[in-house]
Amino acid sequence: MCYSLSLQSSILFRNRSSINLHGDRAISTPNPKSPPLPKRDRRGTSLLCPGRAAASSRFPGHTSAAVDPRGLPRHHRSRVDCSSDARRTPAAATEQPSFSEFITSERVKVVAMLALALALCNADRVVMSVAIVPLSLSRGWSKSFSGIVQSSFLWGYLISPIAGGTLVDRYGGKVIMAWGVALWSLATFLTPWAADTSLWALLAARAMVGVAEGVALPCMNNMVARWFPPTERSRAVGIAMAGFQLGNVVGLMLSPILMSQGGIYGPFVIFGLSGFLWMLVWLSATSSTPDRHPQITKFELEYIMQKQKMSAKENKRNTTGVIPPFRRLLSKMPTWAVIVGNAMHSWGFFVLLSWMPIYFNSVYHVNLKQAAWFSAVPWSMMAFTGYIAGFWSDLLIRRGTSITLTRKIMQSIGFIGPGIALIGLTTAKRPLVASAWLSLAVGLKSFSHLGFLINLQEIAPEYSGVLHGMCLTAGTLAAIVGTVGAGFFVELLGSFQGFILLTAILYLLSALFYNIYSTGERVDFDATG
Repeated sequence: MCYSLSLQSSILFRNRSSINLHGDRAISTPNPKSPPLPKRDRRGTSLLCPGRAAASSRFPGHTSAAVDPRGLPRHHRSRVDCSSDARRTPAAATEQPSFSEFITSERVKVVAMLALALALCNADRVVMSVAIVPLSLSRGWSKSFSGIVQSSFLWGYLISPIAGGTLVDRYGGKVIMAWGVALWSLATFLTPWAADTSLWALLAARAMVGVAEGVALPCMNNMVARWFPPTERSRAVGIAMAGFQLGNVVGLMLSPILMSQGGIYGPFVIFGLSGFLWMLVWLSATSSTPDRHPQITKFELEYIMQKQKMSAKENKRNTTGVIPPFRRLLSKMPTWAVIVGNAMHSWGFFVLLSWMPIYFNSVYHVNLKQAAWFSAVPWSMMAFTGYIAGFWSDLLIRRGTSITLTRKIMQSIGFIGPGIALIGLTTAKRPLVASAWLSLAVGLKSFSHLGFLINLQEIAPEYSGVLHGMCLTAGTLAAIVGTVGAGFFVELLGSFQGFILLTAILYLLSALFYNIYSTGERVDFDATG
């Protein structure tokens, strides 16, 4: 009788020291120095823990990440816990995680760090809106010249978004965001020295803040697209943009307090130092993509990768082209829909952010602290409604509403609502009523983040960074015209209300344009026409 030597393909020979023949039977002699083989179930499948199959083992005809003898990806082995992960199979990774799993996940920690970065971004930006009042009084600046000083931030912001977005697509959001925060924090910290040196030095320092902050939103978009599946991206953007709006609240409310304790330049020093502290945590605790994160669980990584359902082209960073296809991107109307949406968003955002403290001070004759408070309350409303809008948007998509219709609903609320509310603002006779109308306008405005802003990832995922840069450049031009134009408008016509009415009309027209030309589907930029 002849017996054939047959070994299961999953046995790893490096765990055996020899194969000895005893008669017609093959007997393996284990190596005492080798770790014991994993237990096997009746089908011969290696088990990491009792009752759990090793999903990551490599078999003929399948591809997977590198594995070690225990069947685990080498860079995830340390975080796998048999007691807590035993029921998490690859099939379970496609299920929607519970709220507790979502809120404690590594991807939420990443977006929380993004929210803090955007909070610092806006705090450093808005502090000049408060400081401009005592600076104008002490140096005799007119309202039109004050508008020019405030717009110096936008001169720099005009330069960097396209180049920054291209770098983000090429190198990922982690590194570019770190450089951005470092540069704008340094420029903010040096603003007091620049203001005491010369007017040109002050303008240059504020322009440098703008240059560095131009990469913040493209980095956020890039990180969200890589860390969150489509059914969670709205919530992720809502969390990140909540930090963005809370930065306005922090900047507007803390700046007068810090000025009273440390002089006009106190907030610039505090916010600048905070940016360097954030950068140290960011570099040590995050990664550009989930598969590079040293602490992510195997279940979370599988969930992200399986739910994203993206092509290999989308999963890879754009490392082949140095010059993006600008002509092809601009040849499609969905591109112009998000550009127009971003331009109007920036117009309204910077006009309200830059001029509301002066508006309340001039129209309602309240002091600086009260003016800052009345201006800050609406931005806290925006932070709250932004997360609600994100949750609702994700819920609509999960229940079968098309992405295109969902984006149009969010954009309509985000632009038509503020347009109507700003009309109400012009009729307010008391500062409290005006602040209520402004809160409604700014709160509803947050819905547009789930329209044009997240739409960038959907129509051109491989070019989301550079497309966002193009949108920010268009938005910055609109913001410069709005911020400077408001000062000249008020000087020529003597009316803040007239300019607010103009802004309301532009909101309504922009909503109409977006609803006609936008789409939630991926656009083929290789096709002509």
